[in-house]
Amino acid sequence: MIFRQLFDTTSSTYTYLLASRQGGEALIIDPVIEKVDRYIQLLHELDLKLVKAVDTHLHADHITGLGKLRDLTHCVTVMGEQSGVDVVSMRVADGDRVNIEGVSLDVLYTPGHTDDSYSFAMDDRVFTGDTLLIRGTGRTDFQNGDPRAQYESIFNRLLKLPDRTLIYPAHDYKGDTVSTIGEERACNPRLQVKSVDQYVDLMMNLHLPNPKMMDVAVPANMHVGLAQDEVARRGWALTAAQAIETIGRPGVVFIDLREPRERERHGIISGSVHAPYTDLEDNVKPGGILHQLGVASGTQLLFYCAFGERSAMAVQAAQQAGLPNARHIQGGIAMWEKAGGPVARVSP
Repeated sequence: MIFRQLFDTTSSTYTYLLASRQGGEALIIDPVIEKVDRYIQLLHELDLKLVKAVDTHLHADHITGLGKLRDLTHCVTVMGEQSGVDVVSMRVADGDRVNIEGVSLDVLYTPGHTDDSYSFAMDDRVFTGDTLLIRGTGRTDFQNGDPRAQYESIFNRLLKLPDRTLIYPAHDYKGDTVSTIGEERACNPRLQVKSVDQYVDLMMNLHLPNPKMMDVAVPANMHVGLAQDEVARRGWALTAAQAIETIGRPGVVFIDLREPRERERHGIISGSVHAPYTDLEDNVKPGGILHQLGVASGTQLLFYCAFGERSAMAVQAAQQAGLPNARHIQGGIAMWEKAGGPVARVSP
C-alpha cells in the first residue's frame, strides 16, 4: 500500500494520502488548501489518480483543500452527513465504507470535538481527526462540541479497537506522528479519568483561546460546493421540477452516478441506468456505454447524483466528449425528493 503522512506547519495539520498501488486510485484525508499544489505534484510523481477527498470534520484552524482538489482533479468530496457544509459530493454515516480501488475505510461517527466529527478505520490503523490526538483529545468548546459525546466516542468506540491499532490524528503540536490505541489508553493524560463526569469537568476547564484562523476558516469551509449555476447558465441543467416532467418521456435516460451503498440507503429514480461516477471517463469516451447511448438519435442523458456535484462534473465531461444532449439534475436526488419526485427503493 502507498501511504504518505504530510504536514502543514502553519496549522499543525496532518494530511494522509492512501492508495493500494502505483498507478492506481488514491484517497486523501484532511487536505489543506495551501498544500494542494504539493499534493498534486505527489500524485503525479506516484502516478496516482485522486478519486476521493475526505474531511474528518468542519475544520476551524485551516481552510480545507476539498474544493480546490475537486476543481483540479474532479475527485469526489466526502464528509459526514451531519456536516453543515453547503455541498459535498458524498455524505457518509456511521457504518458506511469509503472505498477506492484496493482500499476500504470503515466510517465511524465520533462526535464531541464537533457534532460532525468522523473517524475512518482500516485493518491496522484509524484516522481520528480531532477526536483522539496523541496524548490529548480535541477541544469541545465550540462548533456544537460536547465532552459527553466525545467521551462516548473515545471510550466506547475508538478504545474498543485492538490495542495495536495505529492512530493517525489530524493534528499534532509536539512533533509526534503516530501512536496506538493501547499506548493512548495507557499514556494519554486525558484518558486517565474514572468517569464521564470527570472527563466533562476536565474538558470544560481547559480555557483555551480560539484558533487563530477560526473566523476565516469556518465560513470558508462552509462553502466548498461546486458552483452549479455556471453549468445551468450553459443550458446543461434541469431543475428537479423540470426533470420530474420528463418521467416517461421517450428519448430521456436517467443516469445514476452514485455508489451502490448510496442507492441502497436513499433510493433511485426508477428506470435509471447505474453508471458510477468513478467509471465516467471510460463511459463517456467513444466506445463507452454512455457515449453509445448518448449518440443515439435524440437521446438525452440526464445525470443525477446525491447533491448535484458529481453530476455537474459529469455533464461537463460528457459535453466535452461530444454528447451535446447531456444534462444533469441540479441539486441531485436530494432536490428531486424535495420537489416531490418519486423514489424507488432497492435491495442490497
